[in-house]
Amino acid sequence: MSEMNQFINEQLSWFVIGFFVFITLLLIIVLLQGSKLRKVKRRYEAMMTESGVEDLEGLLVQLRNQGDMLEEEQRKHKDMLQSAQEKIRGMKSNVAMKRYNAFGERGNDLSFSMAIIDDNRNGVVLTSLHNRENSYIYSKPLLAGESQYSLSPEEKEVIALALQRV
Repeated sequence: MSEMNQFINEQLSWFVIGFFVFITLLLIIVLLQGSKLRKVKRRYEAMMTESGVEDLEGLLVQLRNQGDMLEEEQRKHKDMLQSAQEKIRGMKSNVAMKRYNAFGERGNDLSFSMAIIDDNRNGVVLTSLHNRENSYIYSKPLLAGESQYSLSPEEKEVIALALQRV
């Protein structure tokens, strides 16, 4: 037993030095962590004073509510845009016109054919035939780019021109 006591007495200084080094390392780690914690606390306090909210949970709830409101507004805008696009498709926005001399040698290019067609290829062809004594205007409806009435070559041409824009 005395040998054991003697061994412990000889090694005791090394144990004390080892524990001192270990405790010193732990103290340094604690000081570094305390410094980091103070920085985080300062940032948190700065963020919370600018937001007007008392705690982080309240801030997160407020941000979530704002996000939900923005999503709802975005959905409404998307619906409005889709509705507008559907209305635009139905508008007669594809127009083509050709002027020509319907009666050969007599007159100028005062006659015309005009096609007014929407994106669904529905619309109307207007034809005006002009001579010295009279002017005649004809209207022929179009469904899917075709008419139930016979079409002149000029009318077919303006329909083709208008359909190129679809």
